[in-house]
Amino acid sequence: MSDPSLNAAFFDTMIVMNRKLRTLYDAHVRTRGLTLSRARLLIMLADDGGKTQTEIAATLEIEQPSVVSLLDGVERKGLVARHQVEGDRRLKRVELTEAGRAEALILKNFARDLRETILDGIDNAQLIAATRVLDHVLGGITSELERVSGAGGQPSSRRQAAAS
Repeated sequence: MSDPSLNAAFFDTMIVMNRKLRTLYDAHVRTRGLTLSRARLLIMLADDGGKTQTEIAATLEIEQPSVVSLLDGVERKGLVARHQVEGDRRLKRVELTEAGRAEALILKNFARDLRETILDGIDNAQLIAATRVLDHVLGGITSELERVSGAGGQPSSRRQAAAS
């Protein structure tokens, strides 16, 4: 078992690191007229191709109404287009426009350059070891989240309220 004070220091460092990285990335995407959520959407669509709104919600781990609002914003900017899914008029497939592909490429290049800058001086063996540790931590977080959320993916208090 590891030292509780070391555990606390590790978690504190991860929390501060996550906040600072998010702040840094958010500052960059804001210079491009985007939000962090919009940037995540563009990169996801660039990597995965078109998706339905339901698939987007699941991948980005956000609620369906948030997806609609998110898509409205990027569609107004001309970065995505929604197309009806053949065979199911209720479904819309979201795809990047040419402008959206260009923006996603800029964002991906920024992320690559940021990783290179931040990780400069860390060798591959250190990165492999750190990734193993973080993967283990992520697995623990995921297991704990599943335990407290139950099968429906909602915290048990929200499930109980929804059932009432």
